Amino acid sequence: MNTLFGLLIIAAGSFCQSSSYVPINKVKEWAWESFWLTQGVFAWLVFPLMGALLAVPEGSSLGDVFAAAPVAALKAAAYGVLWGVGGLTFGLSMRYLGVALGQSVSLGTCAGFGTLLPALFGGTDLLEGKGLILLLGVCITLAGIAVIGYAGSLRARNMTDEEKRAAVKDFALTKGLLVALLAGVMSACFNLGLDAGRELQTANANPLFATLPATLAVTLGGFCTNAAYCLYQNAKNRTFGDYTRTELWANNLLFCALAGGLWYSQFFGLAVGQSFFEPGSVVAAFAWCILMALNVTFSNVWGILLKEWRGVGRRTIAVLVAGVALLIFSLVFPNLF
Repeated sequence: MNTLFGLLIIAAGSFCQSSSYVPINKVKEWAWESFWLTQGVFAWLVFPLMGALLAVPEGSSLGDVFAAAPVAALKAAAYGVLWGVGGLTFGLSMRYLGVALGQSVSLGTCAGFGTLLPALFGGTDLLEGKGLILLLGVCITLAGIAVIGYAGSLRARNMTDEEKRAAVKDFALTKGLLVALLAGVMSACFNLGLDAGRELQTANANPLFATLPATLAVTLGGFCTNAAYCLYQNAKNRTFGDYTRTELWANNLLFCALAGGLWYSQFFGLAVGQSFFEPGSVVAAFAWCILMALNVTFSNVWGILLKEWRGVGRRTIAVLVAGVALLIFSLVFPNLF
């Protein structure tokens, strides 16, 4: 029962994350880099800070938590810098492939690397016992995502250039796939950062929020990467003027804050949901992959709602549904043993 409750919490956070790109369409007259940096302030600084404060024991401070394990905090932030490359290119993958296909490829790669690398670094044997179950679960997830990716290729093959542009303005399959693969590999560093930041979990912290200081350390590193790139693009494209257009602040800040809050919900939900799993269990080790599988599932639901799959045939839809079904099965697979 606790496991099911934890899964539902992670699913709620995942649904919010997959919805976080919808507010983009409501941001007016800003360049991509201006929007991305502004929503990043909320997604990687404001909301993670608020979440981390929930883990601070009474009579202590967040500074005390980080001071107690400075090496762990620095390692988590360093992984965050690498993850920032993934977060940056992840946004670009949405631009070139759309919400459904872009998230599917990026998050599939992220699911595999982000789940298996911490297990390997922890000395888990992936060829027997719990390690083998973990490996098989990841393979099922990747198979589902591969099927969804194939559905995306069928969509691209059967659509005219005009239809592709209508569904995704800057659609570019080859460039988009390369960017999405890079995004997935680098995004896996987020889970490595959470693993590196385990020492930031204090003994008296509320177990529901214990991992959130590590989440803040990772997102802080990621913010540095994204801010550097976005400010460079602002200078290159001469778009610093976006931030001075006061008539747009109310609308754009509102939707940037909404996007940032929805995005952060996935890691808030992961932290709370994981606390209901038995420590050391397969499902606990599989939590990252579960989150990524849910993100892909919900992103494709949004892709359908946003009409990114319009104009495709029944075969393509059938392949898409089969891929989503595999992802759903991957969520329950670890609990069968």
